[in-house]
Amino acid sequence: MRFRPRLLDTLPGYDRAQLAGDAGAGITVGVLALPLAMAFAIASGMSPTAGIWTAIVAGLLISLLGGSRVQIGGPTGAFIPIIYAIVVDYGVANLLIATMLAGLMLIAMGAFRLGNMIRFIPISVVIGFTNGIAVVIFLSQIKDFLGLKIDQLPGEFFGKISTLAGALGTTHLPTVTLATASLALLIGWNRLAQRIRWMRRLPGPLGVLVIGTAVTALFSLPVDTIGSRFGGIPQAVPALAFPDLDLTNLGKLIAPALTIAMLGAIESLLSARVADGQIDDRHDPNQELLAQGVANLIAPLFGGFAATGAIARTATNVRSGGRTPIAGIIHSVVLLAVVLALAPLAHHIPLATLSAIVVMVSFHMGEWHAFKTLRRFSAAYRTVLLSTFFITVVFDLTLAVELGLVMASLFFIHRVSDLTRIEPVPLADGASDADRARIQVFRIFGSLFFGAANKLEALLAAADTRPAVIILNLDKVINIDTTGLEILQNLHRTLAKQGAVLILCELNTQPASLIARSGFAAQVGDANIVRSLDMALARANACLASAAPSGGLSASAPPPPDASPAP
Repeated sequence: MRFRPRLLDTLPGYDRAQLAGDAGAGITVGVLALPLAMAFAIASGMSPTAGIWTAIVAGLLISLLGGSRVQIGGPTGAFIPIIYAIVVDYGVANLLIATMLAGLMLIAMGAFRLGNMIRFIPISVVIGFTNGIAVVIFLSQIKDFLGLKIDQLPGEFFGKISTLAGALGTTHLPTVTLATASLALLIGWNRLAQRIRWMRRLPGPLGVLVIGTAVTALFSLPVDTIGSRFGGIPQAVPALAFPDLDLTNLGKLIAPALTIAMLGAIESLLSARVADGQIDDRHDPNQELLAQGVANLIAPLFGGFAATGAIARTATNVRSGGRTPIAGIIHSVVLLAVVLALAPLAHHIPLATLSAIVVMVSFHMGEWHAFKTLRRFSAAYRTVLLSTFFITVVFDLTLAVELGLVMASLFFIHRVSDLTRIEPVPLADGASDADRARIQVFRIFGSLFFGAANKLEALLAAADTRPAVIILNLDKVINIDTTGLEILQNLHRTLAKQGAVLILCELNTQPASLIARSGFAAQVGDANIVRSLDMALARANACLASAAPSGGLSASAPPPPDASPAP
C-alpha cells in the first residue's frame, strides 16, 4: 500500500505568494461552505451543528491526507436522500455507525488500489442517479419551502408524495414568501453583483443567508429558524464520543454503508478529475479514497456524518486561487473560527432561506441537458439512463445503481457478442474438390467469450460434416475466456474422435497465453499451432499426406519443411 498525501509534494518550495493565493481561496470557500453545510444537514434530517462539524473535520482530513491538490471535502447534496432514509429507518446513532463502516470500506478500496475502477461505471448510470438524486432533494425541500405542518417526511417515495399532498392545505404564507424571495435573489445574485460592488465580495448562498437572517430578525417574521427548531448552534468543540453500537442492526447497515462508500468514491473522484483539468494536474485516486475513508471514519466521532469531495466548493477553490491542500486546511480553520465566534447569530437563520439554497443546489447538480439529447444515443444508453433515474426517484439509489450496472453490463455483452463473427474462408482456386471437402478454414473476428458462445456453436456444426482438417485463423481475435476455450476444446475432442485434426494459426498474445497455460496447446500439439494461414494449409496437406490406410489422420504427423510451430 502506497500512502503519500499530495500535501507532502506541495510543501517543498512553498512560498509567500502561494500562501496568499491559498489563504484567499480558503477564506472564500470557508464562507461559502457555512450555509451549504447547515442546509445539507437539515435536509438530511440532521442538525445544522452536525453539518458544520462534518465540514470542519472531514474537510481538514481530506485536505491533509488526500490525493488531490485542490479538493475541498464536506457534506454534499448527493448524500441527502441516502442520509435522510437511514435516519428515518435506523436513527442518528446507526447513521454514524454506517458512516464509519463506509469509511472502512473506502480505506480498503484505497488500500487495494481500486481507485481507477470507479471510472468503469458507465456515464449513463452516473447521469441517471445524479438527476434522480436532484429530484429527490427537491422533493425533500417542499416541506420547509412551503412551511407545511409535517412532523417528519417518510423516506419512501409514495409515502412522501402522499404526505406532501395531504399537507398542502397547511401552506404558510410568510414562509413561502421568504423562500421565494431568497430563491429569486439567489438566481439573480451574479447579475446584481455586476452592478452592486459589495455583492461581489460574498458568495451568493452566504449573501442570501445573511439578508434572509437580517430580515427575519428585524421584522420578527413568524417562520421556523435554527433557533426555534434546533435550539441554535453550540459555541464549543463537541466532545469526542463513539456512537452507540447496536449489534442487532449492524448487518442491516452494510448495504447503506456500501451506498455511502460508493457514492462518496464516485463523487470525490469525479470532483478531483474535474479539478485536474482546471489546474493541469493529475490526482492520485487511491490516496484520495484513503483520505475519504479516514474522514468518514473520524467525522462521526464529532457528531458529523458522511462527507466526500464537493464539486462546487472545489471549483470555487480553484477559481479563487487555491493551488495546494493548504487552501482546504484554511477553509476548515475559517469554519471553526466562525462557529466559535459567531454561533449565537445562527439562532435567527430561517429554514426557508436554507431550503431555497438547497433547491438551487438540486437544480444545478442535475445534468438536465442529457434528457434533451437522449434521441441522439442508442436505445441501450437511453434505457440504462432512464431506468436508473426512475428507480433512484421512486425506490432507492442502491437498487438503481445495481440495476443500472447490470443492465449496462448486459447491453455491453450483447454488443460485443454482435461484433463477434465466424466466417468461412474459401481455399485457393487451385485447390481440388477433394481438398475443399476435407479442409475447412474459418476466420474468427472479435472476442471468444461466454456472451458469444452461440456463435461458436457454428464450429461444432462444421465438425458434424466430418472434414479431415479444420483450420481456425485467430488473427482478429483479441481475447478468449474460459468459455471460449472450452468450446475450442470440445471442437478438438469431436474432431479427434473422427480422426480429424484442428489447426490454429496467427494467435494474438492473450489467446496464445491462455491456450498455453491451460494445457490446450499440448492437447492440440505444437505442430498444429502455426504463425500464418499459409503454414496452416501446408500443415493440413502434411496431415492428409500421412493419413492412415483406414482414412484417419495423425495429429502428430511431422510438419512440412517450411512450417515451424508458433512459440
